[in-house]
Amino acid sequence: MAAMKDSRIPRTDLVEDDPFSKSVRPTSHSKVRDDGNWRKQTGTRVVQVQFSPFNQGYTQAYRPAPVLHTGSFWHFSKTEIRDLTISLAAFSLGLSFMFHGGILGGMLKLGSSLLISVPLFFLLGLVAFGPAFIIHELAHKFVARHYGCWAEFRADPAGLKTGVAIAFFIGFLFMAPGAVMVAGNVNRRQNGMIALAGPASNLILWGIGLPAYILIQNGILGTIVFYWMVANSILGAFNMLPFGPLDGRKIKDWSAPVFWSFLSIFLGLVYLTLIDKSILLG
Repeated sequence: MAAMKDSRIPRTDLVEDDPFSKSVRPTSHSKVRDDGNWRKQTGTRVVQVQFSPFNQGYTQAYRPAPVLHTGSFWHFSKTEIRDLTISLAAFSLGLSFMFHGGILGGMLKLGSSLLISVPLFFLLGLVAFGPAFIIHELAHKFVARHYGCWAEFRADPAGLKTGVAIAFFIGFLFMAPGAVMVAGNVNRRQNGMIALAGPASNLILWGIGLPAYILIQNGILGTIVFYWMVANSILGAFNMLPFGPLDGRKIKDWSAPVFWSFLSIFLGLVYLTLIDKSILLG
């Protein structure tokens, strides 16, 4: 019997289509790693939404198109700095309302003392939770740029407003602060490494907080360190879930052993931080 010709399309390891036209191929920085993903294009560009824990979609069209930056690897655009600042402020305000229990938790009964307590808890959120959020997002950004992609943080105004409102009324924080937008050609391993960068940064930050927590358990500083560890354990564990646009899904698509290892680690950190702190203290 004659052998049948295999007409299947050869497997490719690329996980994203290049959203740019193929006219020009400038590099985004001096250490570009991909095959020249940058293209010059007029009009709208579609940028892939890679790393938002809450974003409902996977693409977002920008008008005008994102401007290609060919300078420093560490470059931040004015738009990105603005969006990071707004997101961090809204996130910290939502945390302050959450710590007060919201309106349903009797927050308004505190009266004029809210003028002092809300700013104080805002600062607590800014110092203890802010680095977990900001460094997580920046880790995605810089690893993506390491592979030659365009990567910038963009705030989600609707998500920020909704999250602050929910925290204000019911004292529960579920917020879509924004996401690092990534565009370019990456293979499955590179995509997994970009995704893993966020949770890995939270693991490192948790580890930084551990010796400080062992030495300092009381007072304001002890409270800040405790919530620092809470923030990084929860954010890391949540993002390791293998659903939707979460990091865990991309990591699992790349490497199941890496996925299960990091998910197990973060579940352990949540347990140690929130349930049985005595293990940490010996």
